[in-house]
Amino acid sequence: MKLMKQMELKLPARGGKRKGAGRKPKGDKAGVSHVRRPDFKPRHPVHVTMRLLPGVGFLRGYSRRRAIENALREVKLRFGMRVVHYSIQGNHLHLIVECDEPSALSRAIQGLAIRLARALNRLAGRAGKVFSDRFHSHVLKTLREVVCAVPYVLENFRHHLREDVAPQGADPCSSAGWSGDDGPFSAPRTWLLLQVAESPVRTNSSGRTARSTRYQPRAICCR
Repeated sequence: MKLMKQMELKLPARGGKRKGAGRKPKGDKAGVSHVRRPDFKPRHPVHVTMRLLPGVGFLRGYSRRRAIENALREVKLRFGMRVVHYSIQGNHLHLIVECDEPSALSRAIQGLAIRLARALNRLAGRAGKVFSDRFHSHVLKTLREVVCAVPYVLENFRHHLREDVAPQGADPCSSAGWSGDDGPFSAPRTWLLLQVAESPVRTNSSGRTARSTRYQPRAICCR
């Protein structure tokens, strides 16, 4: 007696990697990925970028700039995060931060974002969402990365402002525009940031004493 062969029934597969799956970007460009952020060591600084919606207004204006700096002061020594360098651009912020406990980074940035949203919404006479996406973070693991990141943050206005309107010397909308310990930032503690030497204090075009944005590494020299 001949045995019958069982035929295979092809059903649509479920689960696994599928073409076109996943959250689609809300705008023309994909935003920051929602995958788990990589772990890092407390000795590694982090470059953080926070982008805001157009309706919030021009961030380099006097009132919004002061509101941002006040929010930075409020989180100066809170949440286990220290903002060592910052710069305010028209629609985004750059921060270089240190964290004693890397797991506290997201909580600390969230605390800062809440304070920024309240202050900026109050100035704009609006309510609702302020940030266009999740914050972007890049861990600075080497001295070369730190040497490149610090001047990039402090001189970022050169990428966005025309030469005829860009400030001369240090950017007043950044941590380079402050002297002494009264600024809305903290002194570095990590070895990598401590190796970035500041050039002497000088005066910018407005007559304000400013920290120089020219940084050279003590251990290596990038050309």
